[in-house]
Amino acid sequence: MPRPTSTTRSWTRATTRSSCSRGSSEPRSLTSSATSEGTDPGVRRVRLEIDLDPLDVLRLFRGRERLVALLGAWHQGEALIAFDPVRVAERPFDDVVTAPLVAPGSFGGGWIGVWGYRLGQRVESVPEPATRPVPQPDHRIGFYDRVLRRSNGTWWLETLGRTDDHDVLASLGLAPERPPFDVGSFVLTPSPAEHRAGVERALEHIRAGDIFQVNLCARLEAPFEGDPLELFCAGVDALHPAYAAFVDSPEGAVASLSPELFLRRTGREVLTSPIKGTAALTSDPAELEASGKDRAENVMIVDLMRNDLGRVSAPGSVRVPALVRAERHAVWHLVSDVVSHLPPGVTDAQLLRATFPPGSVTGAPKVRAMEVAASLEPTARETYTGAIGHVSPAAGLELNVAIRTFEVSDGRIWLGVGGGIVSDSTPEAEYA
Repeated sequence: MPRPTSTTRSWTRATTRSSCSRGSSEPRSLTSSATSEGTDPGVRRVRLEIDLDPLDVLRLFRGRERLVALLGAWHQGEALIAFDPVRVAERPFDDVVTAPLVAPGSFGGGWIGVWGYRLGQRVESVPEPATRPVPQPDHRIGFYDRVLRRSNGTWWLETLGRTDDHDVLASLGLAPERPPFDVGSFVLTPSPAEHRAGVERALEHIRAGDIFQVNLCARLEAPFEGDPLELFCAGVDALHPAYAAFVDSPEGAVASLSPELFLRRTGREVLTSPIKGTAALTSDPAELEASGKDRAENVMIVDLMRNDLGRVSAPGSVRVPALVRAERHAVWHLVSDVVSHLPPGVTDAQLLRATFPPGSVTGAPKVRAMEVAASLEPTARETYTGAIGHVSPAAGLELNVAIRTFEVSDGRIWLGVGGGIVSDSTPEAEYA
Protein backbone atom coordinates (compact mmCIF):
# COMPACT_ATOMS: atom_id res chain seq x y z
CA MET A 1 0.00 0.00 0.00
CA PRO A 2 1.29 3.50 -0.73
CA ARG A 3 2.20 6.16 1.71
CA PRO A 4 -0.33 9.03 1.78
CA THR A 5 1.75 11.46 -0.27
CA SER A 6 4.78 10.56 -2.38
CA THR A 7 3.55 7.66 -4.50
CA THR A 8 0.06 9.10 -4.78
CA ARG A 9 1.41 12.39 -6.11
CA SER A 10 3.01 10.51 -9.00
CA TRP A 11 -0.29 8.81 -9.90
CA THR A 12 -2.33 12.00 -9.79
CA ARG A 13 0.28 14.09 -11.61
CA ALA A 14 0.59 11.46 -14.34
CA THR A 15 -3.15 11.18 -14.70
CA THR A 16 -3.74 14.93 -14.86
CA ARG A 17 -0.95 15.47 -17.38
CA SER A 18 -2.25 12.69 -19.59
CA SER A 19 -5.74 14.12 -19.55
CA CYS A 20 -4.60 17.50 -20.80
CA SER A 21 -2.54 16.16 -23.68
CA ARG A 22 -4.82 13.31 -24.74
CA GLY A 23 -7.99 15.35 -24.42
CA SER A 24 -7.06 17.44 -27.44
CA SER A 25 -5.61 14.66 -29.59
CA GLU A 26 -7.21 13.55 -32.84
CA PRO A 27 -8.84 10.11 -32.61
CA ARG A 28 -8.12 7.57 -35.31
CA SER A 29 -10.90 6.44 -37.59
CA LEU A 30 -12.16 2.89 -37.28
CA THR A 31 -13.50 0.29 -39.61
CA SER A 32 -14.72 -3.02 -38.23
CA SER A 33 -16.58 -6.13 -39.24
CA ALA A 34 -17.62 -9.46 -37.78
CA THR A 35 -15.59 -12.02 -39.72
CA SER A 36 -16.27 -15.36 -38.10
CA GLU A 37 -18.23 -17.08 -35.39
CA GLY A 38 -17.41 -19.83 -32.93
CA THR A 39 -19.42 -21.48 -30.21
CA ASP A 40 -18.22 -22.99 -26.96
CA PRO A 41 -20.82 -24.80 -24.83
CA GLY A 42 -23.16 -22.06 -23.65
CA VAL A 43 -21.06 -19.21 -25.11
CA ARG A 44 -21.48 -17.63 -28.54
CA ARG A 45 -18.37 -15.94 -29.97
CA VAL A 46 -18.06 -13.54 -32.89
CA ARG A 47 -14.60 -12.52 -34.05
CA LEU A 48 -14.28 -8.80 -34.77
CA GLU A 49 -11.82 -7.02 -37.04
CA ILE A 50 -10.97 -3.92 -34.98
CA ASP A 51 -7.90 -1.75 -35.39
CA LEU A 52 -8.04 0.08 -32.04
CA ASP A 53 -6.48 -0.45 -28.64
CA PRO A 54 -8.69 -1.29 -25.63
CA LEU A 55 -8.91 2.29 -24.37
CA ASP A 56 -10.22 3.62 -27.66
CA VAL A 57 -12.71 0.76 -27.99
CA LEU A 58 -13.89 1.58 -24.46
CA ARG A 59 -14.34 5.22 -25.46
CA LEU A 60 -16.77 4.17 -28.20
CA PHE A 61 -19.26 3.10 -25.54
CA ARG A 62 -19.03 6.23 -23.41
CA GLY A 63 -22.38 6.99 -21.80
CA ARG A 64 -23.87 3.51 -22.21
CA GLU A 65 -25.83 2.29 -19.20
CA ARG A 66 -23.65 0.91 -16.39
CA LEU A 67 -20.55 0.72 -18.56
CA VAL A 68 -17.83 -1.52 -17.09
CA ALA A 69 -14.31 -2.43 -18.19
CA LEU A 70 -11.59 -4.73 -16.87
CA LEU A 71 -8.18 -4.09 -18.46
CA GLY A 72 -4.84 -5.77 -17.87
CA ALA A 73 -4.34 -9.39 -16.81
CA TRP A 74 -8.00 -10.33 -16.31
CA HIS A 75 -8.99 -13.84 -17.46
CA GLN A 76 -5.67 -14.30 -19.25
CA GLY A 77 -6.67 -11.54 -21.65
CA GLU A 78 -6.18 -7.86 -22.26
CA ALA A 79 -9.65 -6.30 -22.00
CA LEU A 80 -13.28 -6.97 -21.05
CA ILE A 81 -15.88 -4.29 -21.87
CA ALA A 82 -19.63 -4.52 -21.21
CA PHE A 83 -22.72 -2.33 -20.77
CA ASP A 84 -26.52 -2.54 -20.43
CA PRO A 85 -26.73 -5.33 -17.83
CA VAL A 86 -29.82 -7.52 -17.87
CA ARG A 87 -29.96 -7.56 -14.07
CA VAL A 88 -28.53 -5.58 -11.15
CA ALA A 89 -27.61 -7.47 -7.97
CA GLU A 90 -29.54 -6.70 -4.82
CA ARG A 91 -27.61 -9.14 -2.60
CA PRO A 92 -23.90 -8.71 -3.38
CA PHE A 93 -22.85 -12.19 -2.27
CA ASP A 94 -25.84 -14.48 -2.73
CA ASP A 95 -27.05 -13.09 -6.07
CA VAL A 96 -23.73 -13.69 -7.83
CA VAL A 97 -23.73 -17.47 -7.46
CA THR A 98 -23.66 -18.95 -10.99
CA ALA A 99 -23.90 -22.45 -12.43
CA PRO A 100 -20.56 -23.18 -14.13
CA LEU A 101 -20.25 -23.65 -17.89
CA VAL A 102 -17.47 -25.54 -19.62
CA ALA A 103 -16.17 -22.98 -22.10
CA PRO A 104 -12.36 -23.11 -22.36
CA GLY A 105 -10.87 -19.76 -23.25
CA SER A 106 -14.20 -17.91 -23.25
CA PHE A 107 -15.74 -15.35 -20.93
CA GLY A 108 -19.23 -14.97 -22.38
CA GLY A 109 -20.62 -12.83 -19.62
CA GLY A 110 -21.41 -12.79 -15.93
CA TRP A 111 -21.56 -10.53 -12.90
CA ILE A 112 -19.18 -7.55 -13.08
CA GLY A 113 -18.89 -4.72 -10.58
CA VAL A 114 -17.86 -3.37 -7.20
CA TRP A 115 -17.97 -4.97 -3.76
CA GLY A 116 -17.32 -2.03 -1.40
CA TYR A 117 -15.29 -2.26 1.81
CA ARG A 118 -18.32 -1.55 3.98
CA LEU A 119 -19.72 -4.96 3.04
CA GLY A 120 -16.82 -6.50 4.92
CA GLN A 121 -17.53 -4.40 7.98
CA ARG A 122 -21.05 -5.78 7.95
CA VAL A 123 -19.89 -9.37 7.46
CA GLU A 124 -17.58 -9.04 10.47
CA SER A 125 -19.98 -6.82 12.51
CA VAL A 126 -17.44 -3.99 12.71
CA PRO A 127 -18.75 -0.47 13.52
CA GLU A 128 -18.37 2.02 10.67
CA PRO A 129 -16.98 5.57 10.99
CA ALA A 130 -19.84 8.05 11.19
CA THR A 131 -18.45 10.52 8.64
CA ARG A 132 -19.19 9.79 4.97
CA PRO A 133 -18.43 12.93 2.90
CA VAL A 134 -19.98 11.50 -0.30
CA PRO A 135 -21.95 8.34 0.55
CA GLN A 136 -21.82 5.64 -2.12
CA PRO A 137 -23.58 2.29 -2.62
CA ASP A 138 -21.90 -0.61 -0.86
CA HIS A 139 -22.09 -2.59 -4.10
CA ARG A 140 -22.64 -1.95 -7.83
CA ILE A 141 -22.85 -5.27 -9.63
CA GLY A 142 -24.65 -6.12 -12.86
CA PHE A 143 -25.15 -9.29 -14.87
CA TYR A 144 -23.90 -8.75 -18.42
CA ASP A 145 -24.87 -11.38 -21.00
CA ARG A 146 -22.50 -10.07 -23.67
CA VAL A 147 -18.98 -8.64 -23.51
CA LEU A 148 -16.33 -7.33 -25.83
CA ARG A 149 -13.14 -9.23 -25.08
CA ARG A 150 -9.61 -8.82 -26.38
CA SER A 151 -7.23 -11.76 -26.07
CA ASN A 152 -3.86 -12.21 -27.79
CA GLY A 153 -4.55 -9.14 -29.90
CA THR A 154 -7.90 -10.39 -31.23
CA TRP A 155 -11.27 -8.86 -30.37
CA TRP A 156 -14.31 -11.05 -29.75
CA LEU A 157 -17.95 -10.31 -29.04
CA GLU A 158 -18.95 -13.05 -26.61
CA THR A 159 -22.50 -13.68 -25.43
CA LEU A 160 -24.41 -16.10 -23.28
CA GLY A 161 -26.77 -17.04 -26.11
CA ARG A 162 -27.63 -13.45 -27.11
CA THR A 163 -27.68 -12.72 -30.86
CA ASP A 164 -28.58 -9.02 -31.21
CA ASP A 165 -25.23 -7.52 -32.20
CA HIS A 166 -26.32 -4.57 -34.33
CA ASP A 167 -25.91 -1.84 -31.68
CA VAL A 168 -22.41 -3.01 -30.78
CA LEU A 169 -21.33 -3.23 -34.41
CA ALA A 170 -22.79 0.21 -35.10
CA SER A 171 -20.76 1.76 -32.28
CA LEU A 172 -17.62 0.02 -33.52
CA GLY A 173 -17.98 1.92 -36.78
CA LEU A 174 -17.57 5.30 -35.06
CA ALA A 175 -14.47 7.27 -34.13
CA PRO A 176 -13.54 7.49 -30.43
CA GLU A 177 -13.63 10.89 -28.75
CA ARG A 178 -11.27 12.06 -26.01
CA PRO A 179 -12.87 14.92 -24.09
CA PRO A 180 -10.80 16.75 -21.47
CA PHE A 181 -11.30 16.54 -17.74
CA ASP A 182 -9.98 18.59 -14.85
CA VAL A 183 -8.94 17.60 -11.33
CA GLY A 184 -8.61 20.37 -8.75
CA SER A 185 -6.20 20.53 -5.82
CA PHE A 186 -6.34 17.54 -3.51
CA VAL A 187 -6.87 18.00 0.22
CA LEU A 188 -5.84 15.22 2.61
CA THR A 189 -8.10 14.09 5.46
CA PRO A 190 -6.87 13.76 8.17
CA SER A 191 -4.25 16.50 8.35
CA PRO A 192 -0.58 15.47 8.56
CA ALA A 193 -0.54 16.02 12.32
CA GLU A 194 -3.76 14.04 12.78
CA HIS A 195 -2.43 11.21 10.63
CA ARG A 196 0.76 10.97 12.67
CA ALA A 197 -1.32 10.92 15.86
CA GLY A 198 -3.41 8.09 14.41
CA VAL A 199 -0.27 6.09 13.63
CA GLU A 200 0.92 6.59 17.21
CA ARG A 201 -2.38 5.34 18.59
CA ALA A 202 -2.16 2.32 16.27
CA LEU A 203 1.33 1.63 17.65
CA GLU A 204 -0.08 1.74 21.17
CA HIS A 205 -2.52 -1.02 20.20
CA ILE A 206 0.38 -3.04 18.77
CA ARG A 207 2.58 -2.55 21.85
CA ALA A 208 -0.31 -3.66 24.05
CA GLY A 209 -0.63 -6.90 22.08
CA ASP A 210 -4.09 -5.95 20.83
CA ILE A 211 -3.07 -6.33 17.18
CA PHE A 212 0.04 -7.19 15.18
CA GLN A 213 -0.62 -4.96 12.17
CA VAL A 214 -3.27 -2.50 11.00
CA ASN A 215 -3.80 -0.82 7.67
CA LEU A 216 -4.47 2.85 8.42
CA CYS A 217 -6.03 4.87 5.62
CA ALA A 218 -6.54 8.51 4.69
CA ARG A 219 -8.54 10.28 1.97
CA LEU A 220 -7.46 12.71 -0.75
CA GLU A 221 -10.38 14.73 -2.17
CA ALA A 222 -10.67 17.40 -4.87
CA PRO A 223 -13.16 19.04 -7.24
CA PHE A 224 -13.67 17.22 -10.54
CA GLU A 225 -15.01 18.31 -13.92
CA GLY A 226 -15.46 16.18 -17.02
CA ASP A 227 -15.91 12.51 -17.77
CA PRO A 228 -14.43 10.02 -15.27
CA LEU A 229 -13.99 7.54 -18.11
CA GLU A 230 -11.27 9.79 -19.51
CA LEU A 231 -9.61 9.92 -16.08
CA PHE A 232 -9.53 6.12 -16.12
CA CYS A 233 -8.10 5.98 -19.64
CA ALA A 234 -5.37 8.46 -18.74
CA GLY A 235 -4.45 6.48 -15.62
CA VAL A 236 -4.27 3.17 -17.49
CA ASP A 237 -2.21 4.79 -20.24
CA ALA A 238 0.26 6.16 -17.68
CA LEU A 239 0.56 3.23 -15.26
CA HIS A 240 -0.48 0.04 -17.13
CA PRO A 241 -1.91 -1.61 -14.00
CA ALA A 242 -2.42 -5.36 -13.94
CA TYR A 243 -6.00 -5.20 -12.64
CA ALA A 244 -7.50 -1.94 -13.87
CA ALA A 245 -11.28 -1.62 -13.60
CA PHE A 246 -13.90 0.99 -14.51
CA VAL A 247 -17.46 0.80 -13.19
CA ASP A 248 -20.07 3.45 -14.01
CA SER A 249 -23.45 3.71 -12.32
CA PRO A 250 -26.15 6.32 -11.69
CA GLU A 251 -24.47 7.17 -8.37
CA GLY A 252 -21.05 7.89 -9.88
CA ALA A 253 -18.00 6.16 -11.29
CA VAL A 254 -15.12 4.08 -9.96
CA ALA A 255 -11.76 4.08 -11.75
CA SER A 256 -9.38 1.52 -10.26
CA LEU A 257 -5.70 1.29 -11.21
CA SER A 258 -4.97 -1.67 -8.96
CA PRO A 259 -1.95 -3.95 -9.31
CA GLU A 260 -3.26 -6.50 -6.80
CA LEU A 261 -5.17 -9.77 -7.27
CA PHE A 262 -7.52 -10.50 -4.38
CA LEU A 263 -9.09 -13.77 -5.52
CA ARG A 264 -9.09 -15.94 -8.61
CA ARG A 265 -11.27 -19.05 -8.60
CA THR A 266 -11.10 -21.51 -11.49
CA GLY A 267 -13.28 -24.53 -10.82
CA ARG A 268 -12.35 -25.55 -7.29
CA GLU A 269 -8.86 -23.99 -7.34
CA VAL A 270 -8.33 -20.62 -5.62
CA LEU A 271 -5.41 -18.19 -5.76
CA THR A 272 -4.81 -15.00 -3.79
CA SER A 273 -1.72 -12.81 -4.29
CA PRO A 274 -1.48 -10.26 -1.46
CA ILE A 275 0.78 -7.24 -1.79
CA LYS A 276 2.64 -5.81 1.19
CA GLY A 277 5.86 -3.87 0.75
CA THR A 278 6.51 -1.00 -1.66
CA ALA A 279 9.58 0.79 -3.02
CA ALA A 280 10.27 3.21 -5.86
CA LEU A 281 11.29 1.78 -9.23
CA THR A 282 14.61 3.59 -8.87
CA SER A 283 15.47 1.43 -5.85
CA ASP A 284 17.04 -2.03 -5.80
CA PRO A 285 14.30 -4.71 -5.57
CA ALA A 286 16.71 -6.96 -3.67
CA GLU A 287 16.76 -4.40 -0.87
CA LEU A 288 12.97 -4.50 -0.70
CA GLU A 289 13.01 -8.30 -0.55
CA ALA A 290 15.55 -8.10 2.29
CA SER A 291 13.63 -5.46 4.28
CA GLY A 292 12.68 -6.94 7.64
CA LYS A 293 9.70 -4.59 8.10
CA ASP A 294 8.26 -5.21 4.63
CA ARG A 295 8.78 -8.97 4.82
CA ALA A 296 7.12 -9.08 8.24
CA GLU A 297 4.09 -7.18 6.90
CA ASN A 298 3.81 -9.51 3.93
CA VAL A 299 4.18 -12.74 5.91
CA MET A 300 1.55 -11.63 8.44
CA ILE A 301 -0.96 -11.06 5.64
CA VAL A 302 -0.04 -14.38 4.04
CA ASP A 303 -0.86 -16.08 7.34
CA LEU A 304 -4.14 -14.15 7.50
CA MET A 305 -5.12 -15.20 3.98
CA ARG A 306 -4.17 -18.81 4.73
CA ASN A 307 -6.54 -18.67 7.68
CA ASP A 308 -9.35 -17.07 5.63
CA LEU A 309 -9.06 -19.60 2.81
CA GLY A 310 -8.81 -22.42 5.34
CA ARG A 311 -12.33 -21.62 6.52
CA VAL A 312 -13.81 -23.00 3.27
CA SER A 313 -11.00 -25.07 1.72
CA ALA A 314 -10.35 -28.80 1.85
CA PRO A 315 -8.23 -29.76 4.88
CA GLY A 316 -4.52 -29.59 4.12
CA SER A 317 -5.01 -27.95 0.72
CA VAL A 318 -3.89 -24.41 1.62
CA ARG A 319 -0.32 -23.84 0.38
CA VAL A 320 2.09 -20.95 -0.22
CA PRO A 321 3.91 -21.72 -3.49
CA ALA A 322 5.59 -18.29 -3.60
CA LEU A 323 6.55 -16.25 -0.54
CA VAL A 324 7.72 -12.63 -0.74
CA ARG A 325 8.96 -11.88 -4.25
CA ALA A 326 9.56 -8.41 -5.72
CA GLU A 327 7.30 -7.59 -8.68
CA ARG A 328 7.62 -4.61 -10.96
CA HIS A 329 4.47 -2.47 -11.28
CA ALA A 330 4.27 1.34 -11.21
CA VAL A 331 6.48 0.78 -8.15
CA TRP A 332 8.19 -2.32 -6.77
CA HIS A 333 5.89 -4.49 -4.66
CA LEU A 334 6.42 -7.54 -2.48
CA VAL A 335 3.93 -10.20 -3.56
CA SER A 336 3.16 -13.68 -2.26
CA ASP A 337 0.85 -16.41 -3.60
CA VAL A 338 -1.52 -18.51 -1.50
CA VAL A 339 -3.51 -21.32 -3.13
CA SER A 340 -6.14 -23.78 -1.95
CA HIS A 341 -8.62 -26.39 -3.18
CA LEU A 342 -12.31 -26.07 -2.39
CA PRO A 343 -14.39 -29.12 -1.53
CA PRO A 344 -17.44 -29.88 -3.70
CA GLY A 345 -20.40 -27.59 -3.13
CA VAL A 346 -18.57 -24.49 -1.87
CA THR A 347 -20.17 -21.50 -3.60
CA ASP A 348 -18.66 -18.17 -4.58
CA ALA A 349 -20.82 -16.56 -1.90
CA GLN A 350 -19.25 -18.78 0.76
CA LEU A 351 -15.76 -18.02 -0.54
CA LEU A 352 -16.42 -14.28 -0.48
CA ARG A 353 -17.88 -14.30 3.02
CA ALA A 354 -14.85 -16.23 4.30
CA THR A 355 -12.28 -13.86 2.81
CA PHE A 356 -13.85 -10.41 2.39
CA PRO A 357 -12.54 -7.74 2.77
CA PRO A 358 -9.02 -8.48 1.47
CA GLY A 359 -6.52 -9.14 4.23
CA SER A 360 -3.83 -6.87 2.79
CA VAL A 361 -5.98 -3.80 3.52
CA THR A 362 -7.12 -4.72 7.02
CA GLY A 363 -4.39 -6.05 9.31
CA ALA A 364 -3.98 -8.89 11.76
CA PRO A 365 -5.83 -10.30 13.54
CA LYS A 366 -8.32 -9.31 10.88
CA VAL A 367 -11.48 -8.40 12.78
CA ARG A 368 -9.72 -6.58 15.61
CA ALA A 369 -7.54 -4.69 13.11
CA MET A 370 -10.69 -3.60 11.27
CA GLU A 371 -12.16 -2.35 14.54
CA VAL A 372 -9.00 -0.38 15.36
CA ALA A 373 -8.88 1.11 11.85
CA ALA A 374 -12.54 2.15 12.08
CA SER A 375 -11.86 3.90 15.38
CA LEU A 376 -8.85 5.82 14.02
CA GLU A 377 -9.87 6.73 10.46
CA PRO A 378 -11.82 10.02 10.32
CA THR A 379 -13.93 9.10 7.28
CA ALA A 380 -15.53 5.87 6.12
CA ARG A 381 -14.11 3.88 3.24
CA GLU A 382 -16.51 3.40 0.33
CA THR A 383 -15.28 1.33 -2.64
CA TYR A 384 -11.65 1.78 -1.57
CA THR A 385 -10.10 -1.42 -0.14
CA GLY A 386 -13.07 -3.48 -1.25
CA ALA A 387 -12.87 -5.46 -4.49
CA ILE A 388 -13.76 -5.07 -8.17
CA GLY A 389 -14.05 -7.77 -10.80
CA HIS A 390 -16.21 -10.55 -12.19
CA VAL A 391 -18.03 -13.75 -11.30
CA SER A 392 -18.67 -15.59 -14.57
CA PRO A 393 -20.25 -19.00 -15.26
CA ALA A 394 -17.64 -19.57 -17.97
CA ALA A 395 -14.57 -17.77 -16.60
CA GLY A 396 -14.95 -18.22 -12.85
CA LEU A 397 -14.34 -15.58 -10.19
CA GLU A 398 -11.63 -12.92 -10.34
CA LEU A 399 -11.40 -9.82 -8.15
CA ASN A 400 -8.81 -7.13 -7.60
CA VAL A 401 -8.08 -5.31 -4.36
CA ALA A 402 -9.56 -1.83 -4.82
CA ILE A 403 -6.45 0.20 -4.10
CA ARG A 404 -5.21 3.10 -6.27
CA THR A 405 -8.88 3.63 -6.91
CA PHE A 406 -10.51 6.95 -7.78
CA GLU A 407 -14.17 7.47 -6.90
CA VAL A 408 -16.13 10.25 -8.63
CA SER A 409 -19.57 11.57 -7.68
CA ASP A 410 -21.40 14.91 -7.52
CA GLY A 411 -18.47 16.93 -8.87
CA ARG A 412 -16.00 15.47 -6.35
CA ILE A 413 -13.18 12.98 -6.73
CA TRP A 414 -11.43 11.12 -3.95
CA LEU A 415 -8.62 8.63 -3.62
CA GLY A 416 -7.96 6.47 -0.59
CA VAL A 417 -4.35 5.99 0.49
CA GLY A 418 -2.86 4.01 3.33
CA GLY A 419 -0.10 1.89 4.76
CA GLY A 420 0.44 -1.08 7.02
CA ILE A 421 1.47 -0.17 10.57
CA VAL A 422 3.66 -2.70 12.41
CA SER A 423 5.73 -2.58 15.59
CA ASP A 424 8.75 -0.84 14.05
CA SER A 425 6.73 1.75 12.11
CA THR A 426 7.26 5.42 12.94
CA PRO A 427 4.64 8.17 12.54
CA GLU A 428 7.04 10.34 10.53
CA ALA A 429 8.02 7.59 8.09
CA GLU A 430 4.41 6.53 7.51
CA TYR A 431 3.58 10.02 6.26
CA ALA A 432 6.78 10.54 4.25
